[in-house]
Amino acid sequence: MVKVLNVITDTNIGGAGKVLLNYMKYRNKDDFDVSVALPKGSMLIAPLKTLDTEIYELDDMADKSYDKAATVNIKKLIEEMQPDIVHTHGSLSGRIAAKSCGRKIVYTRHCAFPVKSYMKRGPGRWFNKLMNEHYADRVIAVGEAARDNLIESGISSKYIDMMMNGAEPVEKKSPQERRDLRKRYGFSDDDFVIGILARIEKYKGHDDVLDALKILLAEGLNAKLVIAGSGTYEEEFRQRSADLAESGQVVFAGFIEDVSEILAVMDVQVNASYESETSSLSIIEGMSIGLPACVSDCGGNPLLIEDNANGMIFPMRDSRKLADLIKTLMTDFDLYEKLSEGASRIFQEKFTGEIFAANIESVYTKIMKGVNNG
Repeated sequence: MVKVLNVITDTNIGGAGKVLLNYMKYRNKDDFDVSVALPKGSMLIAPLKTLDTEIYELDDMADKSYDKAATVNIKKLIEEMQPDIVHTHGSLSGRIAAKSCGRKIVYTRHCAFPVKSYMKRGPGRWFNKLMNEHYADRVIAVGEAARDNLIESGISSKYIDMMMNGAEPVEKKSPQERRDLRKRYGFSDDDFVIGILARIEKYKGHDDVLDALKILLAEGLNAKLVIAGSGTYEEEFRQRSADLAESGQVVFAGFIEDVSEILAVMDVQVNASYESETSSLSIIEGMSIGLPACVSDCGGNPLLIEDNANGMIFPMRDSRKLADLIKTLMTDFDLYEKLSEGASRIFQEKFTGEIFAANIESVYTKIMKGVNNG
């Protein structure tokens, strides 16, 4: 039995937290004894408890990659429980504590923001390389964009295992439940509903989706847009879309805990990111119920969506092309059905929770066999 301690600093349930929850649901309990250390009061605690998880709530680590006191607390925990592997989700404190205790270390990189110029060359690059390679035996990159991001910042590819996210299939609603949900949000059976389920941040491309909607409306098409999520750009984006929101063409759903409901409302899901896109869980969850997607060619999107198989791909920041693709889906019913069937099939082939958990555990097995650093 391999003993693994996951360390995550999130107080809310973000992308990394959802990934951890998906893994814990499908983990191999016969071969891996997996526990989680996280901040006191984290929203992850309740769902983790439903997954029969041993949880350690620690001080001084809330939403901070590094904190000296947190490092001390994590070190004490490691010394007490003696895990074989410490798997950190962005926690530098966890990696430093694990290294000081002589534990094997896995570090997962969930995002892929542009690498700062000082980390691409010279002392900054070498410092980042030495620090990350010293404090990790293996680095898991969630998607090609995360892998490329790591390599660009100096980390050797021999340390990196690239994999895509997986997810639990969401509940598919009955036709009547779908009608009722659409009615709740102000949509009729005749409306073609475009949906975006993402944090409302500039780089997520909400402006581009809004511009595509305006193009469709100008061409006389009956399209509406539902926005699920919140973020730092929300207030400004609400102001930009105020006229269409007032007329009911744009609906803000806010933060959604049960994504099955908002996905059931949509006819197509859109991901219009133009940076930091690794392996979108919402796109994967939509695929599980046969929801086609139109995605930008940013980061890991083209690894999730195969053009004209389970969705369609457009050049990032190209609202005109996005509008054209959505128009095609609105008018070509045979193509829509093909993409819907393809979404369900490809989810089962590549993106289930079982496949994702097995990929994570293959990294654990590799480390325990001594296959570290390539």
